[in-house]
Amino acid sequence: MSAPQIILAADAADSANHIAAVEQKLGALELLWQSSFFRKSLLIVILAIIWEVYARHLDNPLLFPTLSDTLSALYDRFADGVLPERIWTTLKVLITGYVTGTVLAAILTVVAINTRVGTDFLETMTAMFNPLPAISLLPLALIWFGLGPASLVFVLVHSVLWAVALNTHAGFLGVSRTLRMVGANYGLTGLSYVFRILIPAAFPSILTGLKIGWAFSWRTLIAAELVFGVSSGQGGLGWFIFENRNLLDIPAVFAGLLTVIVIGLIVENLVFQTIERRTLLKWGMKE
Repeated sequence: MSAPQIILAADAADSANHIAAVEQKLGALELLWQSSFFRKSLLIVILAIIWEVYARHLDNPLLFPTLSDTLSALYDRFADGVLPERIWTTLKVLITGYVTGTVLAAILTVVAINTRVGTDFLETMTAMFNPLPAISLLPLALIWFGLGPASLVFVLVHSVLWAVALNTHAGFLGVSRTLRMVGANYGLTGLSYVFRILIPAAFPSILTGLKIGWAFSWRTLIAAELVFGVSSGQGGLGWFIFENRNLLDIPAVFAGLLTVIVIGLIVENLVFQTIERRTLLKWGMKE
């Protein structure tokens, strides 16, 4: 064998060894660490341990109950049916306000993207009302709609409407001219143009707006229920927290707060991530 052939054979052997090294299987721990769910779960477990250790060190249940006491109170309130009822009361109002605000945002955005007057109206109203905290409208809502779910829905619509409309409109404006020309060449106009061209192209911005609207509406609703929250003698999660604070049942207060956090995590990690995985990742719009 000649010298060049020997060199080529050595290079081929080195390449094969390199490929074999690259293709080496990961261990069980390495595979687990690749999972986002595992890393987040581990972080939650660490935070739970810190909570329990700090609460036991502080040894003041009225100031900071232990995680075990909080979980015990959570179990008791679920067992007697109080907490599920409060959760359902809150979720009914939340869904009504969120869906109403999203629909109104969609209507405003479609009008804005098709007319100059609509664009001016949306930009003006967004500049006026988007910086206005939704909870600041609660006194007016109580005067206009009384002590009931309608006041909460009104406040929620305000918290959702402008965030979703602003992000959706920005996404529509960011659609490339090439896609717009494709829609024009196919003769698409009006709603068909919006649904077939603008919405798919602007979906990342729309999804961001929906996430922001959800976060705004969720914390606004809990804050509003903390202020009054009673409808026909029955309140939601916020009122559950406030009620138990007055009774100095601090573990139950923390149980209510923990429930708010868990619901937020479920919506964020199951609902929105599922939508993102089946749309943005599937379409190659996000890595």
